[in-house]
Amino acid sequence: VQLQASGGGLVQAGDSLRLSCAASGRNFSTDLMGWFRQAPGKEREFVGIITWSAQMNTYYTDSAKGRFTISRDNVKNTVDLQMSSLKPEDTAVYYCAAGGSFRSNIYRPMYWGQGTQVTVSS
Repeated sequence: VQLQASGGGLVQAGDSLRLSCAASGRNFSTDLMGWFRQAPGKEREFVGIITWSAQMNTYYTDSAKGRFTISRDNVKNTVDLQMSSLKPEDTAVYYCAAGGSFRSNIYRPMYWGQGTQVTVSS
């Protein structure tokens, strides 16, 4: 199984950026998919997830609510993270994840992708 994240880069505060993650080796159409991030000197933190149900429910950390949107394409086996109104504190390596469980607002993925760097300048 491989999760390949892409789309990171250097942007200015207030800009938007879209990250994509393509999964291969397994179909995740009936699994959770989501995103984490790790800022320099900090622990990796949960950003959000999207369920596999017909409603494709989403859950976000407070800092992402209203600015970030997760979507998925079960045919393409991809999950995207649309980020808007970016702030310098959003600077981090962003990781996609898939499978696993989400209980008590804690997401424990089974699979991790490699990270993609997002840098937001002020």
